[in-house]
Formats: sequence, structure tokens, C-alpha cells
Amino acid sequence: MSIWVIRVLFLSMCMMAGFAISQVRQEWIESPTLGVIIGFGFGGMLVALDEMLKGFSLRAFSSATFGLLLGTMIAWMVDHSGLFIHVEEETTRWLIRLCLFVGFSYIGMVLAMRSNKEDFSLIIPYVRFASQNKPDNLLLLDTSVIVDGRIADIIESNFLEGVVVVPRFVLRELHQLADSADPIKRSRGKRGLETLSRIQRNSKNEVKIHEGDFPDDHEVDSKLVKLAKATDAKLFTNDFNLGKIAELQSVKHLNLNDLSLAMKPVILPGEMMSLKVVREGKDKGQGVGFLPDGTMVVVNNGQAHVGSKVEVQVLNLLQTGAGVIVFTEIRNANPPSGEA
Repeated sequence: MSIWVIRVLFLSMCMMAGFAISQVRQEWIESPTLGVIIGFGFGGMLVALDEMLKGFSLRAFSSATFGLLLGTMIAWMVDHSGLFIHVEEETTRWLIRLCLFVGFSYIGMVLAMRSNKEDFSLIIPYVRFASQNKPDNLLLLDTSVIVDGRIADIIESNFLEGVVVVPRFVLRELHQLADSADPIKRSRGKRGLETLSRIQRNSKNEVKIHEGDFPDDHEVDSKLVKLAKATDAKLFTNDFNLGKIAELQSVKHLNLNDLSLAMKPVILPGEMMSLKVVREGKDKGQGVGFLPDGTMVVVNNGQAHVGSKVEVQVLNLLQTGAGVIVFTEIRNANPPSGEA
């Protein structure tokens, strides 16, 4: 249900309550409209307050309440300390008390909201505000990693455990891509929605659509970093720049491209491997094949075996700006067609 539907219902109830009160109070019976207007004004004031506190979280509210209680207690102690016993005028004494309670309450609320949970252990020694239940391991996915699709394979392989969190604004961005007039963007959006469908079908990981949003930020990357920080979730992305922003703000994150590089198999000279030669090489007599991770393999004397699968031995490796090139030679191969 939309929040505005609840607000309209609340305003209607306030107006009806104002009308009902006008029928009870003798001086308002002649003008019931006044009661309806007062009820509407009271409800509108609360709705405006609700709109102002839109970014105010439950944690901030509990911290502010604790700070208010602490500030009130300190003000009460100062008031009863005997510092103002010589103030005989009741009006002056009341003003001093008012300033004490308002001042210490404000300072207590501000300090409590700026503090973290570790600071409370200084107030209550040997007590840690920690949940007795094991906290959920939240896996926050961004648009790039959903469109990539490999995250679904990793989750289905049981390498990741936890609650998969997809923000509503990321889901909205995927829908916009899927409805785009650009065929490339449309294809990316549909692939992302298919990836989400695969993840949801996996019963071992719960999937939650997070409704949290940050209206002040228009950039999805900024919203993702703030949401990850607020929920203590690990951010999964393929965006290098987003990863750097998350790192600067001490947000836990994982770039799947970095994971892919770390998991690439180590190839050493002398190793044997099975390979399909897919095309001719740059030099005469050479053939070229590719490993499953995309690494290019140059096969000496492999031109005659294009289209065939051969056994090759690694001779050496060449590191280039585009990656690693593996040079091999054939050790065992089926004779090419026409030479049998």
C-alpha cells in the first residue's frame, strides 16, 4: 500500500475526529466546519513532520531517545545539586530549569546520534549492544553484476550463503533497460531480469527486494554505497569505479572481475592440455585456440589442424597488455582430413 494512501486515510480520520469533537463541545456546535478544519490542520502538521523525518531511521530515533533521557537525567542532577538555592524568585528559577533541560536534552541527543554502538560501552562498562541471533549475511547486488549473470552461477554452486538483496531502484533501472528502444540496452535488461529469475528459483538463498531509497541522491552508485553502509551488506559489482568509491567509504565489496582473475588456472611450461584449433595463426604454420577463460593459445604447426581437437604441450607464456598468450606445440593429434 502506498504511503500516500495511508496519509489520506489518516487525514480523513483527523477531519472526522474534529467534526465529532465539534458536536461535543458546546461552543463549536454552531460551526462544525471549525472542528473539521482543526482536525485537518492537526493531521497535516503530523504528515508534514513525517515528510521532514523521511530519512530518519529507527536506529537514529532510538539513539536520540537515549540521548534525550541521558540529557534529562543530567539536567535533573544539576538542578538538584544546590547550585541555585539562593535563587528565590520563582520565575527566574523556572527559566533556569527550562534552559537546563532544553540545553542538556539537545546536547545529549546530538552526541548520541553521532556516536556508534562501541561508544555506549564507555557508559555501561562490559556491556555490548549485540544481537543474540546471528546477523544475516546480506549480499547487495548492483545492476552490472545482475546483467553479467555470473552471480547466478556462483549462487547456484553454493559458493555464496546469505540473503540476496536487490534494491527497488536497481530493479527499476533493469526495467528501464528492458523497455529501452536501443536493442543492446534492451538485451542487457532482459538478461538481468532472467538472472534475477534464476536467483529467485534457487531455494537455498532468500531474495529480498529492498524498498529503501535516498531521494536526495540521483546517482544509483551513490545510493548503493549508502544502502550497503546502512545495512552492513557486502556489495557485489563489476563496476571498477563503484568498487573504488565503496573502498574509500570502507564499504565491503567484491568485484566479480577480480574474482575471475584470481580463479584463473595457473599454466606452467611443460603442461599438457587438450585444445581445439579454431583458426590460423599470424605466422606461417601456426594455429590459434582459446581456453575456457578466453586466454589465447598459439599452436606451432597447428594450421593443418584447424577445426580439430589436439593435445598440446605448453612451451612458454608471454605477458602482454591485453593478457597472457600461451605458446604450445602439438604432441598428439588426429591426422587432418585428407591425410588419413
